[in-house]
Amino acid sequence: MLERAPRRIRFNAFDMNCVGHQSPGLWRHPEDRSSDYNTIGYWTHLAQVAERGRFDGLFIADVLGTYDVYGGSNEVTLTAGTQVPVNDPMLLVSAMAAVTEHLGFGITAGTAYEHPYPFARRLATLDHLTGGRVGWNVVTGYLPSAARNMGSQDQLAHDERYDHADEYLEVVYKLLEGSWDEDAVVRDRDGCVYTDPARVHEIGHQGTYFSVPGIALTEPSPQRTPVVYQAGTSPRGLAFAGQNAECAFVSAPSRDKLAQAVTRIRAAAVEAGRDAKDIRIFHLATVITGPDEGAARAKHADYVRYVDHRGALALLSGWMGIDFSQYGLDDVIGQDVQTNAVQSAVETFRSGGADASADGEPWSIRRLAEWVGIGGFGPVFVGSGAQVADQLQDWAEETDVDGFNLAYAVSPGSFEDVVEHVVPELQARGAYPAEYESGTLRHKLFGRGDRLAENHRGAGFRLAAAGTRDGGAL
Repeated sequence: MLERAPRRIRFNAFDMNCVGHQSPGLWRHPEDRSSDYNTIGYWTHLAQVAERGRFDGLFIADVLGTYDVYGGSNEVTLTAGTQVPVNDPMLLVSAMAAVTEHLGFGITAGTAYEHPYPFARRLATLDHLTGGRVGWNVVTGYLPSAARNMGSQDQLAHDERYDHADEYLEVVYKLLEGSWDEDAVVRDRDGCVYTDPARVHEIGHQGTYFSVPGIALTEPSPQRTPVVYQAGTSPRGLAFAGQNAECAFVSAPSRDKLAQAVTRIRAAAVEAGRDAKDIRIFHLATVITGPDEGAARAKHADYVRYVDHRGALALLSGWMGIDFSQYGLDDVIGQDVQTNAVQSAVETFRSGGADASADGEPWSIRRLAEWVGIGGFGPVFVGSGAQVADQLQDWAEETDVDGFNLAYAVSPGSFEDVVEHVVPELQARGAYPAEYESGTLRHKLFGRGDRLAENHRGAGFRLAAAGTRDGGAL
């Protein structure tokens, strides 16, 4: 019997245009450079580290508000540097693309507060400038502070946010997939024709939330629509992912919970008429490693000393929509808790039964703060390069996850350690690529070309446009 080839492991670096990202308080560590987030040099160096490690991408999170659920204010958030101050993620990409050749860039942008017409142009512009290395992490929003600063009393109800996002993506797909024919730009110098008007079509969109009658302003980019990322695992979020996501991000504290999430995402793809493997699933994790186990554990113990537990609870309160300042540290999240924020976050840590932690104990507020203090919701893998590689491969085999979205304890050191100690170990086992494939981000992820697969929701707008040759609406 032939021996089965090792399962491929994929990596994204997970960061945010802010201090500390998912490890509150670690910005104080003498080796952390995340407070240099305001400089181009920080980002170009990080991109080069990730490319040296053959990461699929650098995934950049974002928020448009402050975490002010904890204690009813943003005082703790500001004091701890909990994802504020925070800058725009899209403006980083051109600089990082200029110093790399293959690395992809996943940009978080919400559907709630920016009109899809200018946003589609910004996406296409970056896809052109990067040679097709851009992905869009679609978020519907979860912070009430963002809604208030955009003129609303609160964000839309959870499921309606996805209804709004469905139409938002419809507009983007129509603009990027259907408005310009593949051969619309002819560059006919002799005939003095740059673009053939008959091959450019108004999209004629009139919906519940948006009216967009005209054409896209950009010619087709290498991917047309950048790779679509998504992270929701609520029932409504799963339906959205099944239709739209090409990559999904999940975070779970145990293998059982991760396996359940992966199964639900793959089933959602099938329900939407796609293949179960049409979605690459990345799990949030933090790696603390070194030349041997002792060095790695010493690093971990050192990092734990810098965790800001109030900052961690401020993050949790924002994610879950629950003011944890109301609870004692030994209280647990009850089954009756409701939220209009990230529903999957609450479900992950509810008390009792299958929702208990990996060791069977309920999640107290104290344990939640300690868990989230380094790397957010995901597990922390500590050990030598070989030990971490063992853990990553075990999790991938047991849960069917495709790869890992690597958060950091300190930046860029956590990423540099993975590249130095873990990547070579996985490469030696045949579980990680030695070189990049050529082509766009989408082709690197799926190996089947630059454009959306024909069974993807967005491709339907491209196919609809193929029969439109009179300049009319889609």
